[in-house]
Amino acid sequence: MTRRSVRAQAGIGMTSERTRQRLIDRLQRGGISDPCVLEAIRVVPRHLFVDEALASRAYEDIALPIGFGQTMSQPYVVALMTQAVCGGRALGQVLEIGTGCGYQTAVLSQLAETVYTVERVQELFRQARDRLFDLKFRNVKYRHGDGMQGWSEHAPYDGILVAAAPPNVPEVLLAQLAVGGRMVVPVGARDLQTLTIIERSRDGFEYQELEAVNFVPLVSGTT
Repeated sequence: MTRRSVRAQAGIGMTSERTRQRLIDRLQRGGISDPCVLEAIRVVPRHLFVDEALASRAYEDIALPIGFGQTMSQPYVVALMTQAVCGGRALGQVLEIGTGCGYQTAVLSQLAETVYTVERVQELFRQARDRLFDLKFRNVKYRHGDGMQGWSEHAPYDGILVAAAPPNVPEVLLAQLAVGGRMVVPVGARDLQTLTIIERSRDGFEYQELEAVNFVPLVSGTT
């Protein structure tokens, strides 16, 4: 398959190559097999997406707080969702709902031609945009807006990754998925969510459940 070359980013000196490789080994043991996804996780400097006080824990397979009641997903979940949305394909346009701190955005940017990312919390939107710009991620487009509505101006998308959990999959997001495209979304109530792949064909949508997860709820509106 054809895939964009992974571009090493600033900040690798913060942690040793051995530390990063331990994380990659852990992800492989957990079932992450796409070499391009693993390389993207390896080169994106996760410690630069959290507060300095948490940087020493950045390469542990744990979720970390980013403020505003939000968290950065653990690396395994980031890798699993990225692998699922790629599905072994080269990606053109990808829509991300929930920019957060920008870490998942950065990983996606290694594997897609363009990432369109939407964040409802204005301060998180600003911080992520500035951070990714400083790190020279140039194939990302940003929007402060309601993720429930997606970003219809640039649809259809080869992939849609939703980093918050709706109780049901929003129809407006399904409408923005290209034929042959994949959406990855955690679906369900706060205490019972299932990571789900939705693939669109000319005949409709096919659903595949992956595993139980725990995300913040997807809510409408902006702050």
